[in-house]
Amino acid sequence: MTLEKALYLIPVTLGETEIRNVLPDYNHDVIVGIKHFIVENIRSARRFLKKVEKSIDIDQLTFYELNRHTDRNIIGEYLKPLEQGQAVGIISEAGCPAIADPGADVVALAQSRGFKVVPLVGPSSIIMALMGSGFNGQSFAFNGYLPVDLAGRTKALKKLENKVYNEDQSQIFIETPYRNSKMFETMLSALRPDTKICLAAGITTEQEFIVTKTVSQWKKGPMPDFEKVPCVFLIGR
Repeated sequence: MTLEKALYLIPVTLGETEIRNVLPDYNHDVIVGIKHFIVENIRSARRFLKKVEKSIDIDQLTFYELNRHTDRNIIGEYLKPLEQGQAVGIISEAGCPAIADPGADVVALAQSRGFKVVPLVGPSSIIMALMGSGFNGQSFAFNGYLPVDLAGRTKALKKLENKVYNEDQSQIFIETPYRNSKMFETMLSALRPDTKICLAAGITTEQEFIVTKTVSQWKKGPMPDFEKVPCVFLIGR
């Protein structure tokens, strides 16, 4: 398969999931044809590539690391292979590149320079959570991470809840797994009894559960055990 000169956005599994369950065969064909990868973490990217195709010679590949510590002034260098007519791939830690992910900076730069950008099909925990929630899928917003401090988190939650009722807009956000329980506790204390909360955790993995209940129903128990499981939180009506 001959690849176009383009920036390919390569989705990654959301956990310990069989590749064939979430990624089409076409992704495999694209991946084995790329020699330059922009990645969030080189070690996990290597592991993912070997999972896709065991015969890949990792030592023949070039990796450019892009994460919150990367100097944004140097990311233009990562696109040099495109200038030379070669394909470049972006690999995030999990899910789809450039969605709640530093890869968006590279995509923006590629667009500004007129390079072709090709997003590949793959799992997005944000979209899959909304699909399974039963909430409004015609109007929704992803809000990233909410404030860590209790006062800021409570204020943000009430603001999002107002959007649910005033604009009929589903609200989506995420949290670091070890703070899942604290976030959920704040939601139960800050939101109205009839507001609906969906917890979408461990999507596509054996730990997956997607459950929607009102605040009052959640308070009756049982409480979910998801302290170390990646979770998407949704508020709806």
